[in-house]
Amino acid sequence: MTTTRERGLAAENLALDHLQRHRLKLLVRNWSCRLGELDLVMLDGDTVVFVEVRSRRHSAWGGAIESVDARKRQRLVAAAESFLQNETRWARQPCRFDVVAISPTATAQPLRLEWIKNAFDS
Repeated sequence: MTTTRERGLAAENLALDHLQRHRLKLLVRNWSCRLGELDLVMLDGDTVVFVEVRSRRHSAWGGAIESVDARKRQRLVAAAESFLQNETRWARQPCRFDVVAISPTATAQPLRLEWIKNAFDS
C-alpha cells in the first residue's frame, strides 16, 4: 500500500514527464514559502508556468480539477508572487497557471491525465 505522499510524488512524476514531452523545461519542483507550495515551475518558451498537480484515486468527493477551488487558487497566486519576488530573473517574463489533473478511468487504462493551460483564466 502506498502513502498519500508516494501517490502525490508519482502523480508529479507523471505530470512532469508529460510536460517535458511537450517541450516545457523544469525550473524548480516543490518550491515552498510560508504562503504555499508550487508543485512544478516550468518554462514554456519564455513563459513561466506554475503547474498545480492534482490527483484523485476516485471521484467520490469530486474530481481532481474540481479540487482546485478559489481558496487553493489564491494560495497558488500568492506563492507564485513570492516565487517571482525571490527569483527576480523570471519576474519580467509572462506567466500562467496550469493544472494537470490525474484521475482514474472506468476503462482498462489506469489513469487519465488532463492538462489545462491557463486554468485560472476561465
